[in-house]
Amino acid sequence: MRAVEITAFGAPDVLRMGVRPMPVAAEGELLIRVAASGINRPDVLQRKGHYAPPPGASDLPGLEVAGIIVSGDEAAMAQAGLKIGDRVCALVAGGGYAQYCVAPVQQCLPVPQGFSDVQAAALPETFFTVWSNVFDRCALQSGETLLVQGGSSGIGVTAIQIAKAWGAKVIVTAGSDAKCEDCLKLGADHAINYKTQDFGAEVLRITQGEGVNVVLDMVAGSYVAREVQCMAADGRLVIIAVQGGVKAEFDAGLVLRKRLTITGSTLRPRSVAFKAAIAQALQRKVWPMLEAGTVRPAIYREFDAADAAAAHALMESSQHTGKIVLTWEK
Repeated sequence: MRAVEITAFGAPDVLRMGVRPMPVAAEGELLIRVAASGINRPDVLQRKGHYAPPPGASDLPGLEVAGIIVSGDEAAMAQAGLKIGDRVCALVAGGGYAQYCVAPVQQCLPVPQGFSDVQAAALPETFFTVWSNVFDRCALQSGETLLVQGGSSGIGVTAIQIAKAWGAKVIVTAGSDAKCEDCLKLGADHAINYKTQDFGAEVLRITQGEGVNVVLDMVAGSYVAREVQCMAADGRLVIIAVQGGVKAEFDAGLVLRKRLTITGSTLRPRSVAFKAAIAQALQRKVWPMLEAGTVRPAIYREFDAADAAAAHALMESSQHTGKIVLTWEK
């Protein structure tokens, strides 16, 4: 099969199309003929040598795919309500940039009715991440206010839509007025240009001094101190990336007085059972929103898989709003 390989750690041009043996599905797994592969920030980190695959995972990049089941553990598939020939999307720990990809059956979901393969490939990584962190870990409730750092990212556009459909108020930050406008069109109640405004002061102004209940933070670093200042009593902050650095100083007294919770997580190394629970929750609670059109993936651009280097260059430029997807010839 054809596969996009990381030939050395470095710039986007280290991604090259190569040939690999076809993977074989083991017990509890299935094999997907991939039609589309989603691109995510962890793929960029892996390409640079900063995010190694978990033990046992493929060294190929790619954490989400969509396509057709061609083989696998039929008993496990039957238990999950799947069969050979079904269209699915899947969260994987690696190997997504290839014509064929193995996935745990429990990490596969049916392609929502009416969705293209490209749309379906844009779902797993961001939807699993947002559900696990915003709804499971931070327990966002209807009527509460969510602050999303990086509202125009794949994670951001997903968080905006699910949180709004859940009945929450959403404030986002983004790096340009154009991106802020994109976020508002997707449903955000307020969008703050972090390059021209102090997001902490703006959040307090917007919330009339009360602060936000939940913060989804992909930046960390110096952002944490300002987030602590603009959080409401009993607020929850979850850190899912550290683009702004791993060290943070903040007012611990505020954490005490406000009874704040500061947490964080990574999804890739978690167990199949953990991810399976997220998949089941998504199928019950979010897939109906997708099929009803209440929530939709925001696709910025598609690239042929042979142009993976150009797709990574676009990802690193941060000029996009939403998801970037690779497509494979049928």
